[in-house]
Amino acid sequence: MNNCLPCIETTSGPDPSASVIWLHGLGADGNDFAAIVPELDLDGCPAIRFVFPHASSIPVTLNGGHVMPAWYDILGTELQRREDEAGIRRSALAIDALIEREIGRGIASERIVLAGFSQGCAMVLHTGLRYPRRLAGIMALSGYLPLAHSVAAECSDVNRSLPIFMAHGIDDPMIVLARAEASRNALATIGYKVQWHTYPMPHSVHPAEITDIGHFLRVVLATPGGATAA
Repeated sequence: MNNCLPCIETTSGPDPSASVIWLHGLGADGNDFAAIVPELDLDGCPAIRFVFPHASSIPVTLNGGHVMPAWYDILGTELQRREDEAGIRRSALAIDALIEREIGRGIASERIVLAGFSQGCAMVLHTGLRYPRRLAGIMALSGYLPLAHSVAAECSDVNRSLPIFMAHGIDDPMIVLARAEASRNALATIGYKVQWHTYPMPHSVHPAEITDIGHFLRVVLATPGGATAA
């Protein structure tokens, strides 16, 4: 698809048969997490294509209208009460297009993991839970569940048992731990089984988290069709 977002790509080996689409946070770009790939223990995984898209640059209200890469606008500090629903849904279509491109390149949907940090986390939760074909899993890092009020009505039945790795820093000043815990609880209330992890970190990534991410990928991508990660 020629209309897909620009991306950085790397593979863990030749002829990849699985993909991880990994979304950055507000103000960053696709370079943000590409350097983590060599740090992941992927022993036992098939070759994986890692796709790191760049969000479009838009004015961000919370930052005085400054134009920066963002998946959606941040309208204020009350993330749950004031959400840019139109922007979230617009970016979800762009992520859907990336998934479809991977399928067009020969990767089965159930071999695709969606991963994201902060705003990227919000987007992969929003998109993955609604995606109409089975995925391998979601990695939701240092973020929250957006448009939580609509998930139960809009979620895809085929992804009801989707493995969800959710991680957060206990000292996160940007998205406080309680916000992430509320998202975890909201998902549990409607039947999702979330693998919950916390780390002694701010709004960042912890070495132990990288280890746990590698384990998650080894489990959900080791067997065709994915598996429920322990």
